[in-house]
This record gives sequence, structure tokens and C-alpha cells, in this order.
Amino acid sequence: MKNCEINIRDPFVLKKDRKYYMYGTRAADFGIKTAGFDVYVSADLENWSEPKQVFFSEKYGLNKSSNWAPEVHEYNGKYYMFATFEQPNGNRGTYSLVSDAPDKEFVLCSKTALTPAQWMSLDGTLYIDKNGEPYLVFCHEHVQILNGTICFMKLNKELSEAVSEPVFMFSGKEAYTACHSEDGRYVTDGPFMYEGKNGRLYMIWSTCANGYHQCLAVSDNGQLDGNWIQLEPIFTEDGGHGMLFRDFEGNLKLTLHCPNISLKEHPVFFDMEDTGDRLSVK
Repeated sequence: MKNCEINIRDPFVLKKDRKYYMYGTRAADFGIKTAGFDVYVSADLENWSEPKQVFFSEKYGLNKSSNWAPEVHEYNGKYYMFATFEQPNGNRGTYSLVSDAPDKEFVLCSKTALTPAQWMSLDGTLYIDKNGEPYLVFCHEHVQILNGTICFMKLNKELSEAVSEPVFMFSGKEAYTACHSEDGRYVTDGPFMYEGKNGRLYMIWSTCANGYHQCLAVSDNGQLDGNWIQLEPIFTEDGGHGMLFRDFEGNLKLTLHCPNISLKEHPVFFDMEDTGDRLSVK
């Protein structure tokens, strides 16, 4: 399969043993009751295998209003998936799942959502700090608080539960291209952390501002608890919820879904440049 033939949102790429493993939200019905997630495998980021199911949400009673944004990280010899589902109380939250291989079945790791039960949350991403401590960075949704926010919490070593309260990072209203909806909501979604040159800690994230935008922020102290400065967006042509990785040749890559139109979304890839001051598409 070619990239243009793959209909997913929120693409996420893991590289291992000269192969790229790509996960994403099944775009049909916007990831609602789509029964789980697939993996696509490639050697060149252009030609992909047929999708193989790696998580069946129906098996765990999670095939409800959201099967969203799976991302997979290798950690302590296992593979951990973080994805958004509807909790028993009706609120969305990010759960952790685990597998012995990137293309094998994932099973639940966290018994409940890692994010607060009373919050409407989504798009949790794993960040391992310079001391090897694991954190979850996630969004508190605009649908509950109008001005959506991005927060972090510390996780235990098993990545199965949060061991701290949420810490506020910034809100959607602070975006370089902040634009609220007709009812005054500011969207935050899809955070992803990247450690760049000169000790810089970046976050890419997305919002809606006359289209879907891939935004960029940087911490003023190189850590999660710094003041987050919003920079000029990376991409403003109706694409977002991206992530960054280096290919097997060492080139920095961005993947995101574009356009942000139901059943037309595809993973796209860009070569990126880290200037030391910001990240930008080459």
C-alpha cells in the first residue's frame, strides 16, 4: 500500500530492526466504535504492508465513542501503546497497553485510564525525561473546559498508573494562531515531545485555526515544568496531529494526517530541520 491509499488519522511511526511500524486512528466514522487499531509495516516510508490488527477494543469493553490516536514506544524491553477510549463514566481518557513485539497483540496495561477519571482527556503521549523518569503529556479537552489545555503527570515505572496530580503546561488560547470556535472553545490535541539541539525541549501539538494547524512550542528551561513559548506553526495547510522521528539514515522526519477531512485523511511525511532555534519543514 502507498501512503495515499492508507486512510488513517494521527499517524505514529516506531522504527525497529530496519522496519518502520505505523499506527493510527481508523478514519472510518472518525474512530468511533472501530474496534481497535492496526499496524502497517514498511522499509522505506512509501510502500506499506496491508493493515494488521494489533488491538481489539471490543475484547475489553472499550469499543465505544472513541478508539483514538494510538502511539507505541519501546520501553524496558516491551512495547507500550497509549490510546484514547471512553471510560465507564462516559469521559474520555488515555489508557496504556503493552505487547512483546510492535506487530503482536496488545493487551491492557493500565486497569483504568491514566488521566483523571472526572476529566474529558485525550491524546496522551509518553515522555522520558533526562533522568529516565516517565511522564504522560495529554490534553484536557475543550469540550469540557472551553479553553483546552495541555498537562503532564508522572507515571510509575510499569506505565500502568499516574503517581502525581496533573500539572498545567499551557492552554489553546495561547497558540501562535489561536482561533476559537463559534461557541468560544479553543482546541488542544495531539501533543508530542522532542528533544532538539542546545538542550531545547519542543512540543508539537495541534489546534483548529481556520483549518487544522500543526503547532510548535518550546520550554524555556528544557524541561516539562518550564514556561512554554509558542512559536510559528510548522504546518497550516489543514493537517496535524503529527509526530517526529529520525529515519534509519538519521534524517529528522515529521508525519501528520492531511487533509483533516473525514475519509480523505492520509499519512504524509516531511523532511525537517532543527536550526537550534526552532523546527521547520525543509
